[in-house]
Amino acid sequence: MPSTPRPLRKLGFLTIGLFDEADPRRGHETTLEIIELGERLGFDSAWLRHRHLQYGISSPVAVLAAASQRTSRIELGTAVIPLGWENPLRLAEDLATVDVLSGGRLNPGVSVGPPMHFDRVGQALYPDTADAEDFGYGRARRLLDLVRGEPATGFSGTEGFEVFSDRVQPHSPGLGSRLWYGGGSLGSARWAGENGVNFLTSSVVKAEGPDGARDFADIQLALVRAFRAAHQDGDAARVSQGLVVIPTDSATPGQRARYEEFAARRLPRTASPQGPGRLLFAPDLVGTSAELAERLHAHAAFREIDEVAFALPFTFAPEDYVQILTDMATNLGPALGWRPGA
Repeated sequence: MPSTPRPLRKLGFLTIGLFDEADPRRGHETTLEIIELGERLGFDSAWLRHRHLQYGISSPVAVLAAASQRTSRIELGTAVIPLGWENPLRLAEDLATVDVLSGGRLNPGVSVGPPMHFDRVGQALYPDTADAEDFGYGRARRLLDLVRGEPATGFSGTEGFEVFSDRVQPHSPGLGSRLWYGGGSLGSARWAGENGVNFLTSSVVKAEGPDGARDFADIQLALVRAFRAAHQDGDAARVSQGLVVIPTDSATPGQRARYEEFAARRLPRTASPQGPGRLLFAPDLVGTSAELAERLHAHAAFREIDEVAFALPFTFAPEDYVQILTDMATNLGPALGWRPGA
């Protein structure tokens, strides 16, 4: 472990974008306003989670297209798009289009695996091919190749009055270097490194092996090191950490009480691996920026990364997000060595 943590170079945040079924526009508009606030506060990036058949953003790429027209500097990411719901060729076209519209600010984060509740949604998604779909890393590799400009077909040229390309159009040359893989296992970390993409690690990891009840931070550190060992850029390979971090510097007493209650309700799941997947959750961090900086500087994985996308709890009110983001940008970020635009 390094004797001192790396100064924080990039500060980002992650939101789920909830909405009321009776008024979905208001919820989506609130998400866009939060992204605009993030840019004004100097955040380097804003990330959207992905929810299907729920009351959260189901199409983050579309929402980020709107955000790209209301911002000019902040990077826009997805954390993450589950590729089991996507056709890689069509998704590559959408990603490239939004990247062009944003001026090269898109950071697509993806993951693989069968869609959640596939036994219930499989026939709706793939009525003819549900049993034949490949939900493994090959799906991510297809997307990566298409985004990087590899041929999608053997045909190109002019046919009548129409001109055809053999690769995805528009082609955005820098997009491939800004693709991220969200993973919580050693296999995912190694795959991301071997395939030259960036790595998103969140507040959930897989407790693998007989010593699966190890400390969360130690497991996450092992993922970071496995990723960089497999990546051509080594220690310079990009990793972003996405813990739930809630500063309370300017919070009202009522807000602080609700934040602490939220973290306390979720704390029991951090005691041991959960479910058949043996998932281990990180504790939510609540406190003043000084207290949070101390805890993060002691976090084994945080000490070896210099980018974060702190997750906003999905049950909070818009005014809570304003307070949390303001404290992050004005107090917590600087306490971690971050400077806007550095």
